[in-house]
Amino acid sequence: MSVHEEIEQVSIPTQGPAHAAPTTGSQALAVLRITTGLVFLWAFLDKAFGLGYATSPAKAWIHGGSPTRGFLGSVDVGPFTGMLHTWAGTWWANSLFMLGLLGLGVAVTLGVGLRLSSIAGTVLMLLMWIAEWPPARTTSAGKATSSSNPLIDYHVVYAIVLIVLAATAAGTTWGLARRWNATFAGRNRWLR
Repeated sequence: MSVHEEIEQVSIPTQGPAHAAPTTGSQALAVLRITTGLVFLWAFLDKAFGLGYATSPAKAWIHGGSPTRGFLGSVDVGPFTGMLHTWAGTWWANSLFMLGLLGLGVAVTLGVGLRLSSIAGTVLMLLMWIAEWPPARTTSAGKATSSSNPLIDYHVVYAIVLIVLAATAAGTTWGLARRWNATFAGRNRWLR
C-alpha cells in the first residue's frame, strides 16, 4: 500500500459537522429556539395589532396605544419606580421596546444573529426584571407582591435561554444560521 492510499484511508471525510444529521440535542435546542422566538414575536404582534390577549384592539400600537405605558406606569415596587414612570409611554421607550420584541422574535425564530440577540434580549429581560423587582415582598402601598423567588424569575430564565442558544449556535439546526453567516456575518463574528 502506498503512502497516498494510507492517507486516503485516514483522511477526514469532506462532509463535516456542518452537513451531518442533526442530533437529538441540536433538535431540542432548535425547538427551544423557535418557541422562544415565537414568544417574543407574539408579544410584538399582540401589542402592535391588539390581538385581544394581553392587548385589546383599542390599545394596539397601530391605533395610538402605548406598549410601555401600562407596564411601566404600574410599577409600584423597587428603587427605580420613579425613573420607570417617567419612561412609561414615551415615544423612544415604545419604539425601542417594540423594535426589541420584533428583532428578537424574528432573529431567534429564524436562528440568525443569535449573539447580538442574546445581548439585546438579556438587556431587555434585565430591564423588565428591574421593573418587576422580584426581591421585594411588598409594594409601595404595602400589598404583597406576586414574587415567588427574589432572584430567579422568568426574565432571568429567558435571558439564560437566549445566552445558551447563542453559545450553542442553535440556529444551525432548522434555522438560517449557515446562510446568514455565509452571506451577512462573514468575518464579523458578533453578527453570528
